[in-house]
Amino acid sequence: MSIDPPQPLPDGRPIPLLTGDELPMLESWLAFHRATLELKCAGLDDVQLRLASVESSELTLLRLVQHLAECERNWFQRVVGGLDVPPVYGEGNETGYTLDPGRGIDEALSVRRREVARGRELRAGRALESVGRIGDGPMAGVEVSLRWVLIHMIEEYARHNGHAYILRERIDGVTGA
Repeated sequence: MSIDPPQPLPDGRPIPLLTGDELPMLESWLAFHRATLELKCAGLDDVQLRLASVESSELTLLRLVQHLAECERNWFQRVVGGLDVPPVYGEGNETGYTLDPGRGIDEALSVRRREVARGRELRAGRALESVGRIGDGPMAGVEVSLRWVLIHMIEEYARHNGHAYILRERIDGVTGA
């Protein structure tokens, strides 16, 4: 007997799987957090998307979207796929945080979605136990499993969605998951 997945939440985000195999469950949580980031950016103009949470911070919703595009590329293409690919937004912007006055949210979301799609292609058919190798930074050379990468990406989005929640509340008072 097949059970249909839960219907999306009223705001359009997919409900993560509540039961089932580990890989689809992890992927469903990652999809939920990806959709949450987009929800936090929805309906805002370019000025609002570039507004920092506090004067001393440079953290903005647009920077978060760009950063998470870079995270997608790093963990799924470089680490899981073993590919040698340049930073999403060019050399010198390895974190994705540097903004370009000509790049707005539509382009940034499109780039992030492209990185998500490429990551899905590269991990298709891989077991959770399959390993990739971290290429740089303090953990350079360390092997990590696909399971670890998926859990890390869920954590990465969840943490930054907390930032997005605060940013959005400051911009226009909108609160909620």
